[in-house]
Amino acid sequence: MSSRPRVYLDHAATTPMPPGVRQVYADALGVVGNPSSIHGHGQAARDLLESARETVAASLGADAVEVVLTGGGTEAVNLALKGGYWARNAEAGSPRPRILSTRAEHHATLDALDWLERHEGAVVDWIDVDAVGRLSLDSLERALARDPDGVALVTALWANNEVGTLQPVAEIVRLAHAAGVPVHLDAIAAYGAVPVDVHAVRADLVSVSAHKIGGPVGIGALVVARTATVEPLLHGGNQQRARSGTQDAAGAAAFAAAASRIHPLSPELTALRDRLIAGLAGMPGVVLRGDPDPAGRLPGNVHATFAGADGDALLFLLDREGYSVSTGSACQAGVPEPSHVLAAMGVPAAEARGALRFTLGPGNTAEDVEGLLAVLPGVLERARAASGSRS
Repeated sequence: MSSRPRVYLDHAATTPMPPGVRQVYADALGVVGNPSSIHGHGQAARDLLESARETVAASLGADAVEVVLTGGGTEAVNLALKGGYWARNAEAGSPRPRILSTRAEHHATLDALDWLERHEGAVVDWIDVDAVGRLSLDSLERALARDPDGVALVTALWANNEVGTLQPVAEIVRLAHAAGVPVHLDAIAAYGAVPVDVHAVRADLVSVSAHKIGGPVGIGALVVARTATVEPLLHGGNQQRARSGTQDAAGAAAFAAAASRIHPLSPELTALRDRLIAGLAGMPGVVLRGDPDPAGRLPGNVHATFAGADGDALLFLLDREGYSVSTGSACQAGVPEPSHVLAAMGVPAAEARGALRFTLGPGNTAEDVEGLLAVLPGVLERARAASGSRS
């Protein structure tokens, strides 16, 4: 085990809470009162909550009334998909069973879609993605043209959480709206990394999460456009437009503090990403996954496959050297299967098993990247030797 300080390169899983955000959170936890109570304590909590909502809304290019605070990104996605599906079918004169999506989505989307198929009669039409993980607009347009009146909604990532590829979100919305279909965008990986402007893109539903931008775990948001409708998942109080339940004023305050500190498209972060990509390019058997064009991927994302090595072995060996990385989405950590995202991109399973994701964020330095590149060749050699001994 290395004696050097540990280096955190898994910001896509969760990113550290800055001291200033922690202080806001701690102070807000001392505010007594239910935001729904009408007495002075309750109204103080309400003021804290609504001020935070306004800050979060501003960071998303949305209005405060459109921001529904949730228990995290997964709840936001489920509210968008299930609630959007139910609302669309409730208003329809005839059934709208179809949902258009891709097989490269986060599992919050894939599992919610699977549930809707099994329990609600939904029919998922899978849209193609290309070799870098980008949704095919031609495939989407063809799917929309087939019985557009039967489509409940389109759901897509703003940016792929594994390989970092940015999606053509404005075009996705344009095509769907031309067919009269609303759109949900999962912006959880994109938020804080690239500009997310809901009104500019004109999306109907957009999900985000606080802990991806340095806020606390356990709070997120679904932006529900003024013209959109979702059926709530939770009933009992009507505290928010699409969600019941006592609202977390302290969590919202910390969420807002983190949102006020985000600086998308940091040139320093992009430079670190590009240095890491350049360093990996010089290693035999290493293939960058996702868009090779720097402008087409998240500024902190480097995803690669390492021929002849197992991703889990690489992860554990790097961990022993003091580097925290991942093989993909943290929600699927420990699942011994190749990435479904890489499979959707057409990457053979044998290659996909050698995947690693490095995600940079606040606090990472050039020394972190150089140190990683220094230890990787030896780690890769040991992982390949271990893989060969098992074959």
